[in-house]
Amino acid sequence: MSNIYESAANTLGLFNSPCLTKVELRVACKGISDRDALSKPDPCVILKMQSHGQWLEVDRTEIIRSSINPVFSKVFTVDFYFEEVQRLRYEVHDISSNHNGLKDADFLGAMECTLGQIVSQRKLSKSLMKQGNTAGRSSITVIAEELSGNDDYVELSFSARKLDDKDFFSKSDPFLEIFRVNDDATQQLVHRTETVMNNLNPVWKTFKVSLNSLCSGDHDRKLKAIVWDWDSNGKHDFIGEFHSTFKEMRGAMDGRQVQWECINPKYRVKKKNYKNSGIVILNQCKIHKMHSFLDYIMGGCQIQFTVAIDFTASNGDPRNSCSLHYIHPYQPNEYLKALVAVGEICQDYDSDKMFPAFGFGARIPPDFKVSHDFAINFNEDNPECAGIKGVVEAYQSCLPKIQLYGPTNIAPIIQKVASSASEEMHTKEAMQYFILLILTDGVITDMADTREAIVHASHLPMSVIIVGIGNADFSDMQMLDGDDGILRSPKGEPVLRDIVQFVPFRNFKHASPAALAKSVLAEVPNQVVDYYNSKGIKPQCLPDFESSRTFEP
Repeated sequence: MSNIYESAANTLGLFNSPCLTKVELRVACKGISDRDALSKPDPCVILKMQSHGQWLEVDRTEIIRSSINPVFSKVFTVDFYFEEVQRLRYEVHDISSNHNGLKDADFLGAMECTLGQIVSQRKLSKSLMKQGNTAGRSSITVIAEELSGNDDYVELSFSARKLDDKDFFSKSDPFLEIFRVNDDATQQLVHRTETVMNNLNPVWKTFKVSLNSLCSGDHDRKLKAIVWDWDSNGKHDFIGEFHSTFKEMRGAMDGRQVQWECINPKYRVKKKNYKNSGIVILNQCKIHKMHSFLDYIMGGCQIQFTVAIDFTASNGDPRNSCSLHYIHPYQPNEYLKALVAVGEICQDYDSDKMFPAFGFGARIPPDFKVSHDFAINFNEDNPECAGIKGVVEAYQSCLPKIQLYGPTNIAPIIQKVASSASEEMHTKEAMQYFILLILTDGVITDMADTREAIVHASHLPMSVIIVGIGNADFSDMQMLDGDDGILRSPKGEPVLRDIVQFVPFRNFKHASPAALAKSVLAEVPNQVVDYYNSKGIKPQCLPDFESSRTFEP
């Protein structure tokens, strides 16, 4: 048994390419046109990164209504690796509906480049390529900025009162834009609020922005804010503007308000008794320290790693060499390769190295009823195995004792781990974060229940990694990974955060298993940080004055 474990582990060549720095990317487009000549497009830009020959979605901007020259406020944050060629693809889509799906969207053009090109030029402008790789008249500009050592972010709450009324038959529909004034006097959009319809005294939603984005970490840097009256044709009416600094905004940190007169320079010159076009109020300013993944790990947070293995009949009889569960004396099967690749990394973050391991879709002794969450060591009271090696041994020893059956239901095992994560959540401490690795050979049959379970789990300290084994059609599984739109429960409730990562093992068949581990675990550090930061939970044993780290493992 140990030979198989060692042969799998020896093929790993595990390494972590150190992240050189984090880069913020801002996007704007010019001259984009819609297929429908009678209306302007509602553009959205989707950023994709190439991984093993496939384009995987990283993130997407907001949708800007009726705009041919959109400047997006969404900032993409990506890791920059000097020694890697990181290929990026920016796709512009016209998304006319209110949901983020791409099925009904019109493709308006794309631009491909490398992250190195953007970083080296700081500002890259290229034509958007249409279908058939022909250059259109529209263009896209990407601006890169290295994140400084300060990853803290600020939470701001703005409102306004007595704004000028720009509409004849109703009141203004105001929104606020905040710009950072750069050293070369250029202005960079930092944030655009939502539009508050038909209201001269709007209260905008609280928003968060990194201190680096807002003022490059310089509290005295000049900031400019503009209030607009939104129009459906995209030609928004200027209401007024004011200037400030973050140092001034910090005056709203202790429950006080900071106020500015919203000024229209033209009215100030033309109108004799002009005072202002309204008052803009900062009701709240909070600085949040951004803790890193290492802050939480070094503060004592343990990664609780659980494995779930598919034992449905579609895997084939384990005694047959064509079976996905066939045990070769020296060549580990795909289940073992995936288990060892991911488990070897996770076990470094778990002090007791004891891992619960479950199976699903098999008839199990003694009564051979189908189970979707049985302990593969057949000890329901203690399903833990000693290390990844113990999981491998339990997997091998259980195969002859069970009958592969079906269906492929994974909701029960997600719910089982979520139950443990729920108990941890109530402690309100960063002590345990749960990772569930599901290895499966086919499309799941309880999709509705699984979606419900994932939406519930997205509120918990938990991530789910699904590795597709074999050559089945896994296209339906992609919907569980939030990369293509937002996953929702059957009742329509969206996931609170993206916690699922799905990859087919076949994409890594001819690559180092380390590549598989790197792919499926890449999002976990951010998922851990996002969960605890969203809950306002600080790392244990870290003094408040300790500066946040900017490096990742």
